[in-house]
Amino acid sequence: MFSAGRMPLSHDDDPVTSNRAWWNANAAQYLDEHGEILGDADFIWGPEGIREADLNLLGTAKELKKAKILEIGAGAAQCSRYLHTLGYDVTASDLSDTMLANAQKINTRYGHDFRLVQADARKLPFDAEVFDVVFTAFGVIPFVEDLETVHNEVRRVLKPGGAWVYSAMHPIRWMFPDDPTRRGMSVTASYFGTEPYIERNSRGELEYAEFHHTFADHINSLTACGFSIAELIEPQWPLGRNVVWGGWGPERSAFIPGTLIVRAIKNQ
Repeated sequence: MFSAGRMPLSHDDDPVTSNRAWWNANAAQYLDEHGEILGDADFIWGPEGIREADLNLLGTAKELKKAKILEIGAGAAQCSRYLHTLGYDVTASDLSDTMLANAQKINTRYGHDFRLVQADARKLPFDAEVFDVVFTAFGVIPFVEDLETVHNEVRRVLKPGGAWVYSAMHPIRWMFPDDPTRRGMSVTASYFGTEPYIERNSRGELEYAEFHHTFADHINSLTACGFSIAELIEPQWPLGRNVVWGGWGPERSAFIPGTLIVRAIKNQ
């Protein structure tokens, strides 16, 4: 019987392999459901629809014109494609081969030729200190248990003073059900709980895993890995935005933060 919920992993579980298989199997459905919101060449930081063009977290146009930029957990590379339209040097990587195949199809359709690389963000196939900026919008972070494995690898490929910018589900959201209405405003899980959300198939095999990270986890893991936190953003739900995306939507998100954006700088 299929099972899903917050529960511990077993010793035989491999969340990264399971998540890669899940995204390979579900890439087309995901893009069908969310592609219109994400666009083909747009850069939004989360369901609130806040754009990089509004925040300039990666850097100024002058800085980015000279920068080498890496996106991890890129999916179909919508964000990288947006940056490429601005003339920036960008590489997009993702764990899922199928997501990258979709990215290549879109690139071919619109004439983009930036690099697409299949990679585990914990073991990036790049030399040390080659990128000025690394970023992800809701990629990688929710799908790894130990944030330091990602932060350390990002630090390795970043130049000194480089920026590591990411968005992820706001830690507060973990306490509430995946219901975007007012009915979902009652706490159903402990903020301090460490059990991941997992899905198992009828054979008991792990198919999907998503992990909770508290505010302290985010801050302490970054500082432990040699980063200084430059900015934390908790975007409010924009008035008049009627998009519903999973547990995000205008009804509940007006009261409960849904997204955390972090900008950190690699120490010199």
